[in-house]
Amino acid sequence: MTKEEALEELMYQSGCHENIESERWEKGFLGQLRPFKGVLYEENYHLIMKSLKVLSSEMEKDFVDKRIISSIWGICHLGRMWALYPEGMLQSNNLISKEQVSQIDNWLVDISYAAFCILDGAGEDEAFWNYNEENKK
Repeated sequence: MTKEEALEELMYQSGCHENIESERWEKGFLGQLRPFKGVLYEENYHLIMKSLKVLSSEMEKDFVDKRIISSIWGICHLGRMWALYPEGMLQSNNLISKEQVSQIDNWLVDISYAAFCILDGAGEDEAFWNYNEENKK
């Protein structure tokens, strides 16, 4: 995956990509939640983490492409608002199971921690430690 492909992937996952007709947009991380059809695509989580890894050198710079930050922020903020909060659209309408809420929470913790560590200069080993540990299983 190139840096351009990684950025494009984050934009699809966050619903920021202009090609709203694409299945990648519809089934992306946020797309899968609105409207929620009862299915979580784990592949989205892995694609986001892979994109973060590919973009880590860009995110360590003093000036980071706004599209990277906007995509990550959108995934984390809107994912929490829509799925994790009891008053959010998925829980308040009884559309999501407790197991799915827990799964999304785990994914968002890994995504936001990796992004924080990369932006803070902690390095990839720290940023992806939990993700790598969880995926050894």
